[in-house]
Amino acid sequence: MADGPFTKTQTAIPGRDWEGSLIMKLQKKIAIVTGAGQGIGRGIVETFAREGADVVINDLHIDSRTEEVKQYVESRGSRCIVVAGDVSQRCHVERLFEETWAQLGPADILVNNAGIETIVPFTELTDEQWDAVTQTNLKSEWMCAQTFCKRLIAEGRKGAIINIGSIQAARVLPGRTHYAPSKLAVEALTRNISAEMGPHGIRVNCIHPGLIDTPMIRWVLESPEILPQVVAQISLGRPGKPCEIGSVAAFLASEEAAYVTGQALYVDGGWVGK
Repeated sequence: MADGPFTKTQTAIPGRDWEGSLIMKLQKKIAIVTGAGQGIGRGIVETFAREGADVVINDLHIDSRTEEVKQYVESRGSRCIVVAGDVSQRCHVERLFEETWAQLGPADILVNNAGIETIVPFTELTDEQWDAVTQTNLKSEWMCAQTFCKRLIAEGRKGAIINIGSIQAARVLPGRTHYAPSKLAVEALTRNISAEMGPHGIRVNCIHPGLIDTPMIRWVLESPEILPQVVAQISLGRPGKPCEIGSVAAFLASEEAAYVTGQALYVDGGWVGK
């Protein structure tokens, strides 16, 4: 009897969860991930690299963090470039896509992950604070998606977009009167783009992460008072890992999700549903 596709006679791929598989979800794909120097963005980049994708790392600056992520991608045998820039600025968005096409080729996947959060009481919130959060969390996703789609349509190519929202699209947390609306709006943005881009073969989905172990919420994870209160609301009883967002993003970016578009998925360990 011939060996099956996942038998132990095959050479295991380092880092895989099961031995012997030669299947990679994103092989021969090129992905752009914004805000990828750390946290969820880094988890997505590393997962994509394990799934065979070449990756463009975008962050505000090229530094030791982005170089470390780049080295990881290249260690998996994938190509990688780092393009610094503020994706809330149109000129930086245009340069990000120009550099991608010039150095790696046409991208197949866009992950809009760049985001910032501040905690400010509602009556103290300033215009500047509102603008900074909404421009980074919402305007950047619109501009990146629009630029990406224009290029794909002009070239007659299909693609996938994954927008990163937040658990705060559904959960009320004090001091986030600017942050929460920006993330809920990402879900509406996703649905509307997916409706218009579907006929062009471009799928658009949204992930709402819950409590994920990243530098952004390290203050929660290190608080003996706050952490137990938050974890008690999560069905699985623990924070998530960036790679657990990465695995969902890889699915949504792959052909396995060919009939999935316009969806918003909470990857939160059961926080919303509890």
